[in-house]
Amino acid sequence: MTPHRIADALLYLTGLAIATVGLLNVLPAYGPIPRIGPFPIEWFRPVFFWGCMVFFLLTELRAWLTAPNGPMKPLILLVAALFLTWLCHDFYRLSMLQIRSIFFFTTREMVMALAAAALVFWACWRLWGPAIAILGAFAVFYLATGPYWPGILRTASFSVEEIISMNVWYGSAQGILGEVMGIVLTTVLPFIVLGSLLEGVGAGNSLIRVSFQLLSRFRGGPAYAAVTSSALFGTISGSAVANVVGTGVVTIPMILRRGFTPSFAGAVEATASTGGQILPPIMGAAALVMADFVGVSYVTVMTAALLPALAYYASLFISIYFESGRLGITQTGGMPEEKATLQDWLNLVLVFGPVVIVVALLLYGLSPAGASIAAIIALVPLSFINADVRRRPVLLLNALANGGQTVAGLAIAVAVIGIIVATMSATGVPTKFSVLLSAATETSLFAALLISALGCIVLGMGMPTLPAYIAIVVVMGPTLQRLGLEPLTAHMFVFFFGVASAITPPVAIAAYAAAAIAKGRPLATSVECLRLGGMIFLIPFAFAFNPDMLLGDGAGTNEPIHVASIFLRLIVALYLSTTALIGFDKRHLHPLDRLLRVGAMVLVLTPIPLYFVPGLLLTAGLALFQRLGGKAAPNTLEPGRESR
Repeated sequence: MTPHRIADALLYLTGLAIATVGLLNVLPAYGPIPRIGPFPIEWFRPVFFWGCMVFFLLTELRAWLTAPNGPMKPLILLVAALFLTWLCHDFYRLSMLQIRSIFFFTTREMVMALAAAALVFWACWRLWGPAIAILGAFAVFYLATGPYWPGILRTASFSVEEIISMNVWYGSAQGILGEVMGIVLTTVLPFIVLGSLLEGVGAGNSLIRVSFQLLSRFRGGPAYAAVTSSALFGTISGSAVANVVGTGVVTIPMILRRGFTPSFAGAVEATASTGGQILPPIMGAAALVMADFVGVSYVTVMTAALLPALAYYASLFISIYFESGRLGITQTGGMPEEKATLQDWLNLVLVFGPVVIVVALLLYGLSPAGASIAAIIALVPLSFINADVRRRPVLLLNALANGGQTVAGLAIAVAVIGIIVATMSATGVPTKFSVLLSAATETSLFAALLISALGCIVLGMGMPTLPAYIAIVVVMGPTLQRLGLEPLTAHMFVFFFGVASAITPPVAIAAYAAAAIAKGRPLATSVECLRLGGMIFLIPFAFAFNPDMLLGDGAGTNEPIHVASIFLRLIVALYLSTTALIGFDKRHLHPLDRLLRVGAMVLVLTPIPLYFVPGLLLTAGLALFQRLGGKAAPNTLEPGRESR
């Protein structure tokens, strides 16, 4: 066996072990099946973290075997693995010692903690890029030097050995192995494994083909199908980039063949995949963490997100409709490769069956982890509906291993976020930031929300959604609550902008991934994302000023008259925003017409009748002018050609 195959086998076994042990940790008692976990955090968290870091070291070894760049790399990886083992054992030893007696941290523990942080930053930089790692390194620097900063940034004096040791490595409630990592282990992990299994048993591709067949007769059919399939699969996968890569290789070529431009085709996939994380019922992993942070049930979070998520996807469909008209695309009918087979229709059970189980059990009162594990248990026998799985049952093990590898990569990013959260808590930065923001914006909630939104986008750039949400909410969440928003509204506001950062230039990671598949210009694709999915930036402001948009408990009053008013005005706002951004309605829009539509949209979304009634009247006038003002303008852009 070659070294490459040995490395691949070790990576496979590591992913399999992480997924299996992680599921056993949260496996509830089902009838005669006894409950095995939860395992004691004193040994389970360091062992789990050790497995995740070993996965990273193996990926580095695999990369070196593919392209050797010096003889020292394997030696460095070996030393890192041995030191990592010592670190994890030391965490366990001191955790048990703190249970039995009082312990004071010394310079030794501080050095060990800093070494652990350095290892995590290195791994995070290699796996996720520099953004999270640099932010984490700055957090450690501020944690150590806080008493020497000027003005409001100065922190209280402390023992540097104590604060570094506890908040970076040796704390079971904060730091690398703190509560943030605990949430990933107990809540997020089973949903990631479920999403990996759904993809591995062929459910995703079948969903795409069925969507194409149902929607291909419409002029924007492939784009509609891409939105539908990416939304449904994205709500489970929880990763915009992974969803773009997984579904985009099928959907984007179909969209291009219908005559859309490469940048628009990439933007359709990027915006649809990104929005899957705000779409109930699963909403990826970050919504699970939100429920824990806010202290409400997961059902409450799902209910609150329903109307904003539907509004976002409605805006995508409307944008595609008007873009099709702008380009003059009239082709209808399916293409041979879009035809779904009987097996594809049967495979839909693999998509909707687990989702129905999760929702039903959540409504029944089961924990998110218990509901997701029940769906996994049901999916295993259901997967044999697919002939490919019957021929190759090893596909289930492959999917389980892929899920474990996904968890390992996410856990490394979350480890850095744990340091950032611990620093925020220890230094009181969120409180200081809220005081500064309140003083700067005085009584203007809109100005405060605008600054917070910009901060959310900047902090979230280049990050996966879950780490981005956690990093943002520890700073922005208390600030927005201090300004008068309910906790659920504040967290949902932050969550939406954390998700939106994936399609926001200049670091639009989902857009860039889609551009690579569409062979379009990355920056043009990210700008097209803003034009197509611009409502994701407006909807949070809408529900901040109209809390009744967040249905259920924890936000608005939920009075039927208010909900009905918001729903109707939201539909009007969708029409105004999409036509203004696309620049087309019945015919091409004059710049003044587009500007008037933006103004009308702002008026319509204002919760005061004195403003939204004139906005509705202005909308009616603009729509009437479009339909009575002359013939529809002919298409002036060749399909498939980028606009300038």
